[in-house]
Amino acid sequence: MIYLLAGICVFSPTSILQAQDRQEDKAGAHGRRDRNGGLRAIQNFSLSQVPVNDASDSKVSKIQRGFDVAPVPLNLDGKDLGLAGLGSYIVNVQSGCNGCHSNGPATQYSPGGSPYFSQPKMTNPAAYLGGGRDFGPLIPGTASIVSRNLTPDKTGLPAGGLTFDDFLKIIRTGVDLDHLHPKCTGSPDGKCLLPPFVGDLLQVMPWPEYQEMSDHEIRAIYEYLKAVPCIAGPPAPSLLHNDCS
Repeated sequence: MIYLLAGICVFSPTSILQAQDRQEDKAGAHGRRDRNGGLRAIQNFSLSQVPVNDASDSKVSKIQRGFDVAPVPLNLDGKDLGLAGLGSYIVNVQSGCNGCHSNGPATQYSPGGSPYFSQPKMTNPAAYLGGGRDFGPLIPGTASIVSRNLTPDKTGLPAGGLTFDDFLKIIRTGVDLDHLHPKCTGSPDGKCLLPPFVGDLLQVMPWPEYQEMSDHEIRAIYEYLKAVPCIAGPPAPSLLHNDCS
């Protein structure tokens, strides 16, 4: 399916599959769908260095799986499809980013779509990666840790306009470029952090594990986040707010 948003072509994984079907029909290819109707292959990726007959855990199969599991329509116009598909695999399969970067368990899944209630899983697109989950204070009286909005704003860049260099710095070092929770200089005021926690670093987020990813993997996450729909979030001046248009 193709969506038109503000004059931009937005493709869902279904449209990519249909395009792939047409290409394979012309080429006389076979076996283009798996038993679940998922992507069997996606042509024209810049992946000539990846053997297509590699094991099922190859980059190509991860890219295909990434498009299969993407829970929202993706704006793939001008994106590197190989990176976007791999990024989806990392975000949605390996890392479970939406578990923290949604508004909490009550809104993470659509009504009737919570796997924890033995229902068919349906991610809530209105909250997907929009942040807002409150983890509470690390020490009573100090700042509550709230997950950030990772979706792109009107610039098309993730997390409200982060450049790749800044995104890479955050993943590699855990630095909080928003300086949201400074070190307490006196009594806690509900906005600062007390030692041993360091206010210059993101807390709760598992960046100490993510920093071990390769530059290519981090670039793939960034490319995928550029493709997901913008979530406006709460009104400005909330840090979670995005100007979507």
